[in-house]
Amino acid sequence: MAAASPSSPPSNAAATIPPLPPSSAVHDGPPSASSAIDFLSICHRLKTTKRTGWVRRNVENPESIADHMHRMGLMALIASDVPGVDRNKCVKMAIVHDIAEAIVGDICPEDGISKEEKSRREQDALDHMCNVLGGGSRAKEVADLWMEYEANSSPEAKFVKDLDKVEMILQALEYENGKFQTETGKAWASEIVSRRRKNN
Repeated sequence: MAAASPSSPPSNAAATIPPLPPSSAVHDGPPSASSAIDFLSICHRLKTTKRTGWVRRNVENPESIADHMHRMGLMALIASDVPGVDRNKCVKMAIVHDIAEAIVGDICPEDGISKEEKSRREQDALDHMCNVLGGGSRAKEVADLWMEYEANSSPEAKFVKDLDKVEMILQALEYENGKFQTETGKAWASEIVSRRRKNN
């Protein structure tokens, strides 16, 4: 495959989209074995790319993008049923909502990239990944879920966006708890969390 090595994290500043493999013929139905493996090889980068916010805060052994997406999927799976919300769709949306970051990386506001440019890069990356997947019904499902999430255009998208924020807060709390070495520090952190909950 002509793409960059899966172990190399994507560059946020100048993300480039690798060329399509020659076998990526568009068809309907499930992807071919070749297309599926090409797609999954790109997705491997989600496992090796660390979340930018935690890296910038010097968190030791920070979570990867895939770590974040996986726990969001579990959150959607175990959540209570909500009237008008398709929980199975939420699980799928959670595991694809950051999929374009396999190519563009985890772009943060501190990167100095406009929302419009971030959106354009991610859309281009998504289009490329769906073409690699073969452009059939599975690729369309991935694209539709991703675009629905980005547009915040459904009850499921709104629910998954809430899960995105909750997962980040939970991860921050876990990192904070790991840093406190005294009972006083832990108690004060717990009090802050308690007050945050009351304010929400």
